[in-house]
Amino acid sequence: MSTAQAQVQTKWWGGGKSPFNLEYGKVMMWYFLMSDAFTFGAFLISYGTIRFSQNYWPDPNKVFNAFPLMGHANLPLAFVSLMTFILIVSSVTMVLAVHAGHNMDKKGVVKWMAWTIVGGIAFLACQAWEWTHLITGEHAVLIDGKIQEIGTTVSRNPWGSEILGLEHGEHHVTKTGPVAFGGYFFGITGFHGFHVFSGVIINIIMLLMATNDVFERKGHYLMIEKAGLYWHFVDLVWVFVFLCFYLI
Repeated sequence: MSTAQAQVQTKWWGGGKSPFNLEYGKVMMWYFLMSDAFTFGAFLISYGTIRFSQNYWPDPNKVFNAFPLMGHANLPLAFVSLMTFILIVSSVTMVLAVHAGHNMDKKGVVKWMAWTIVGGIAFLACQAWEWTHLITGEHAVLIDGKIQEIGTTVSRNPWGSEILGLEHGEHHVTKTGPVAFGGYFFGITGFHGFHVFSGVIINIIMLLMATNDVFERKGHYLMIEKAGLYWHFVDLVWVFVFLCFYLI
């Protein structure tokens, strides 16, 4: 009996603050982000498998060369670079919001969270324009011996190889490209966009809670840090999406 009591009373850590003394919510957030990383990883690996099994794949410099209000300016990857810059800046403002929370600076938290929300909304607006441009854009494509004007969808891809000697207006006529391109592009970027949208909603809730002194009454801004972890994850995932779809 005394041996059993001694085992129960044994303290396995006696050297100050326990290294395992982590806040429950933060640990759960890390678990969620890890599982979500596996999901994105599976999508991107699947995309890469199909991408490199095809003899031809659309050239990103031709597909993503438009810019709002610039017409056919032929600016390869300029717009998506702007989108990436917006997300990076929003990640910086989130860092500043978390830092302000550590210092119990309510005004700083409110200011930087507001700017983070603006960055997220701006990114979603840019993605909406890019999707609209691809779907509604008209490209001359030879289908069943006839020239048709089609856009990029999950079932039709006008970004195929060019047909030499044929022109239609100012555009070269092409063959249809791999159907999988549209499905993967809209699927993966849409899944990431949903995460950005969710992050914006979470950040708005955090902003309202900060404005109403919820965190001041709690005595800490730990929820801001958790929201920051999610937002940084969303920004990091975009780096891989940008690499796979727009650069390779």
